[in-house]
Amino acid sequence: MKTIGLENASLDICVDGAQQERVMLTRNGKPVALIIGLEGLDEEQLQLGSSNKFWTLIEQRRKQKTISRAELERKFSGENRILASNDEQLRHNFAMTDKLSA
Repeated sequence: MKTIGLENASLDICVDGAQQERVMLTRNGKPVALIIGLEGLDEEQLQLGSSNKFWTLIEQRRKQKTISRAELERKFSGENRILASNDEQLRHNFAMTDKLSA
């Protein structure tokens, strides 16, 4: 963190410096302000970054049980097999319906 005394500070110097690292402004050697660069962030990132509701949600989610990627892939491949089997059964049923109607 860069420290700049108010007597030596200009807005340009502070803003430019804050894009690389936080800039702490001091008056008589004591901190009075902190400047944080926002270059490269969009409005949504800024809103979420300062949202207590968002960070509470993140904290709750991080406490939940997680699964590995391999477990996730196994789960979805199993569901895909079930879906494929259901699709095959539907095709068979439609084919039988078509034969009966003909």
